[in-house]
Amino acid sequence: MQYYKKELLALKKTNRYRKRTLYNPTLKDFASNDYLGLAHNQLLHQKAVEKLNSYTIYGAKASMLVNGYHKIHQDTEQLLAQSNGFEDALLLGSGFNANIALIESLVRKKDILFIDELYHASGVLATQLQGKEVYFFRHNDMQHLKELLATHKTTKRRLIAVEGIYSMEGDLCDKEVFEIAKKEDAILIVDEAHSSGVVGKNLLGVFDLYNINVEPNHIKMGTLGKAYGGFGAYVLASSHIIEYMINRAKPVIYATAPSLYESAKAQAALKYILENKTQLSLEIKQRQKLVKDIFNIEIAGLIVPIVIANNAKVLHIQQKLQEQNYSIGAIRQPTVPEAIIRIIARVGEDIKEFKKVCSLVKNLSM
Repeated sequence: MQYYKKELLALKKTNRYRKRTLYNPTLKDFASNDYLGLAHNQLLHQKAVEKLNSYTIYGAKASMLVNGYHKIHQDTEQLLAQSNGFEDALLLGSGFNANIALIESLVRKKDILFIDELYHASGVLATQLQGKEVYFFRHNDMQHLKELLATHKTTKRRLIAVEGIYSMEGDLCDKEVFEIAKKEDAILIVDEAHSSGVVGKNLLGVFDLYNINVEPNHIKMGTLGKAYGGFGAYVLASSHIIEYMINRAKPVIYATAPSLYESAKAQAALKYILENKTQLSLEIKQRQKLVKDIFNIEIAGLIVPIVIANNAKVLHIQQKLQEQNYSIGAIRQPTVPEAIIRIIARVGEDIKEFKKVCSLVKNLSM
């Protein structure tokens, strides 16, 4: 019995149908979030394996709160916290889980959450949990945020959630949000999934880029599955907030601890980024300049969104690029309001190939 046949047919009819396709290593990758090419870095893989081989177990085995908290987890957390200037850190299984953990555990009864309307789907899903009082402000509209804060008071806590770089639009959060959060004594959650490893003098994200002094109300979430070339996520905050999450966040309490291999690889990746930040920053800037020259748009990180507003056309462009041996993203609703071609200016691919991809997309999108 095909219980969802009508729904699937409707998706196909509107060119919104999705399917899994095996990763093709012969295609030049301008679609993935492996911004720095570290998923291909053999040396980082070897270092992770060597670290893992120095222990007698190779899997987490249990929740961090049972007996799954390993020295590799602890070392990775300490390195992340120290490098980013935070008191403490907490590893989680994925960025999706991290957003669920943050909003599910921190937004309690009588608390109010103010969240950017273009925040990641994982955070939006968490806002729908029972009992959450949530207000969405217009994307990057600080005036709207201030109006909502002025209108909605509470006897308990207020929280604000933004992204460092927005995953589909590719733009930075407004620096003013840090000032607003401080003035209003609001907890500020910054999802740095797409900015950590890409912006800032040390390539540590928007806290680094904006030269923000970390305050007790600041929370930074990041993933290990993008610029770090692995899998997993982390939350950085005051020791007080991390302690609270360990005791209340369901994705921490009721999930097996993160992969030991991925945690070890994250250590190696972070050290690599810090040691090579000058050269990596140069390569990022070269790609940003190329995007400006070809599309006449300025990108904050390495996400190049080209609005097409036609589902069939973005799929056509994607197919044409595959025929030329290139992989790019064809993003459709509901992920974005209008269909876009999403090119990732990966440092992991040659800049000459990137220039060719941009030129092909420009010609096909006209």
